Amino acid sequence: MQHSIFKDARYFQVIFQCIFLCYGVFYLNWDSDWQLYATYIGVSLALQLGIELFTSKKFDSWKSALISAFGLCLLLKTNSLYVAAGAASISILSKYILRFNGKHIFNPSALGIAAAVYFTGNAWISPGQWGSNMVLFFAVISLGFIVVTKVQKLDISLAFLGTFAALLFARQVVYLGWPLDHFIQSVSTGSLLLFSFFMITDPKTTPNHSVARIVWAVAVAATAFYLTAFKFVNGAPIWVLVLAQPLVPVLDKIFRAKRFEWHRTSGLKMAAT
Repeated sequence: MQHSIFKDARYFQVIFQCIFLCYGVFYLNWDSDWQLYATYIGVSLALQLGIELFTSKKFDSWKSALISAFGLCLLLKTNSLYVAAGAASISILSKYILRFNGKHIFNPSALGIAAAVYFTGNAWISPGQWGSNMVLFFAVISLGFIVVTKVQKLDISLAFLGTFAALLFARQVVYLGWPLDHFIQSVSTGSLLLFSFFMITDPKTTPNHSVARIVWAVAVAATAFYLTAFKFVNGAPIWVLVLAQPLVPVLDKIFRAKRFEWHRTSGLKMAAT
């Protein structure tokens, strides 16, 4: 019998996010904010498991909590451990409080990031820390493909990234006449690729039906492009994702399909049930 690590895509996502964090700290020479990372991870795990202790006792949900914590580690910067603890708390609590029809409404990491930046004034999204590196470009895409195909949400990644890249190409290369290198640099940033393959694809907060997922991802990409290109909004995809996610229950109502649930199967795939 295969080990459970090969039957649950969350293990792969945790491992890959850990690799990305190590890449940033040891290769890109980020400041080693170990206290910040420990706060994100410690608060997320403690709160998730503490809630489960008094509710459904699904203690294997530590994987989901760790995924949310790594999302904060990779994208949210702050000088305050209190802000970090607050962002982690909002991320985890939102899964239990902000729910509709058996699904939590918001992507935990995205909501925690948005709340910390908007309400505290002492947190910021840091896309520039990743730089623009083709090695990172191919690494994130390759690893991202593995994760999203295991949870059957590759359509969202392709719809979002394809739409965003096409609109950016039309503006930068076709309309403005900028060199192709500038466009390649714009779409190969680590933050954009991590968002495309590890955040917007969260199977618990995306539409259930494949058609609805594509429509939703295209709309998110188009809005994020507008805010990025014309309003110069930092971290626009994350803001748009948070604002768009209350529309997911509406799309689920219009386009009916089975809801995704994490469970183990006999193979590598995760099924939507």
